[in-house]
Amino acid sequence: MTQSLHFSRPETVDQALQLVAHGDAVPLAGGTDYYAARVGKLPQGHLVDIAGIEELRGIARTSEGGWRIGGATTWTAVLRADLPPAFQALRLAAREVGGVQVQNTGTVAGNLCNASPAADGVPPLLALDASVELRHREGSRTLPLAQFLLGPRRTALRPGELLTAVLVPPTAVAGRSAFAKIGARRYLLISIVMVAANVELDADRRLRRAAISVGACSPVARRLPGLERRLQGVAAADLQRMPITTDDLEGLSPIDDVRASAAYRRDAAATLVRRVLIECCQP
Repeated sequence: MTQSLHFSRPETVDQALQLVAHGDAVPLAGGTDYYAARVGKLPQGHLVDIAGIEELRGIARTSEGGWRIGGATTWTAVLRADLPPAFQALRLAAREVGGVQVQNTGTVAGNLCNASPAADGVPPLLALDASVELRHREGSRTLPLAQFLLGPRRTALRPGELLTAVLVPPTAVAGRSAFAKIGARRYLLISIVMVAANVELDADRRLRRAAISVGACSPVARRLPGLERRLQGVAAADLQRMPITTDDLEGLSPIDDVRASAAYRRDAAATLVRRVLIECCQP
């Protein structure tokens, strides 16, 4: 028996939550991953289009001095937003999310909920200590992004929940950030390695704080807490000579696949870590 397609377009978050409370409902924002996975197949089931809900769009400063990014905010909107230097890595990553058409349609929440190990938006948001706001018709909860992403195509999203916003704390927005990735070609590529860093310097140009995350080298993108601790107090001028060791990359588990070997990914990660750190510390 052929399953039929039912399509809903709620106007508010409350309406959307009522619809996704049913087990067969699939929330759809940009749809750039959903449709790409079904080439040549007719969509089936109940699709709930949340892209037009105004409450889920936009980027704004919070009263506490942090930032709130609506889940349905597109990558083009991220590129065009007036954001502090700490968000530069996120803006650079936004330029790498597919082509312009995908950036115009694809959303921040979609990129996170798709939970690809090579999702471009994840390392910059991890380096910003981002959390996700998850809403259910019975309430809401907030999870650190690192706890939300459980593995390839796996998240902590519960039935009936929507990822309504990404939250960046005030403590993460004082520094500067950078992002770099390596792929098989310049555009429209799946990352082999990508690195984001967010660095804050003191008056003597020593690293007061460093947040570094690496994507496409483990089931989920990961921070490098050991290296972050080792960098505290290091002079920015010494980064060029500072070695990145195997211990610094602890927690990564790169694999061999058709795009690159595990050894290449590990070496490339070390190179990109140094590169983005130096870029963050440019006068």
